Amino acid sequence: MKKIGKGRRAPDAAAIGHDLMLAPLVAMMRLPLMVADAKNGRGAETTRAVSEKTVAMAEGAFAAQLALLQSASRFWPEVFSGRTPSLFNGIAAERSISAALKPASRAVKANFRRLSTKT
Repeated sequence: MKKIGKGRRAPDAAAIGHDLMLAPLVAMMRLPLMVADAKNGRGAETTRAVSEKTVAMAEGAFAAQLALLQSASRFWPEVFSGRTPSLFNGIAAERSISAALKPASRAVKANFRRLSTKT
């Protein structure tokens, strides 16, 4: 009997969720640095925060589109093999969302590591 399961998607989603749960903590760790920068007139941490978010958003949008394109390219092979196409059963959307959240997850994790050494 063939095993039916989610494969490695579930651990990937759990890891992304785990990393994104650090976001409020990273924001709280970043606020004192942003206040100090504002008092000194520099704004380096604020600039870094905005640029990191912009880059993560652009990378996420590109990754989501690429995941949907890959699912679309597998449409006919899935139909001809007798499987339900991933575009119809929700797997394509799940892959796209996961791909879109990965860059934000990496950025939050990196910021947490960087900021935890400063405090």
